[in-house]
Amino acid sequence: MPKELEATIDIKAAPEQVWNIVSDLKRMPEFSPQCVRMQPLGRRVHTGTWTVNLNRDGSKFWPTTSRVVRFEPNRAIAFRMNESRVIWSFTLEPTEGGTRVIQRRDIPHGVSAFSRKAISAGFGPEEGFEDSLVAGMNETLGKIKAVVER
Repeated sequence: MPKELEATIDIKAAPEQVWNIVSDLKRMPEFSPQCVRMQPLGRRVHTGTWTVNLNRDGSKFWPTTSRVVRFEPNRAIAFRMNESRVIWSFTLEPTEGGTRVIQRRDIPHGVSAFSRKAISAGFGPEEGFEDSLVAGMNETLGKIKAVVER
């Protein structure tokens, strides 16, 4: 059974500085090891914005689409993957030394049957796939931290 996933990192920068990075969805391939392209449709990102994406794991590539379901400047952005129904989010919490960033994968309505079959066929057992997602989340947050703190 798919589970919710979470990774957290503390960044020595104000939430506004971190927000400028995490809310720029076109930059996601710079940070995420699985994202090759994330193209928002429209002039600016806001709740309701659609994106067209290309993902990769090794030699496997697959397209997805998503829709921004939460957009709170300097606080949170979340997008729902249309094919799988999972929600990916970044939440920013001010700390004494900067900002805590929490990346989550939530599955409020379960993962679609199509996605579960595709994961099983293409990536093997779901548990191993989720382990690789958590590793990717930690890599993503580490790369965001490196860019923001530069």
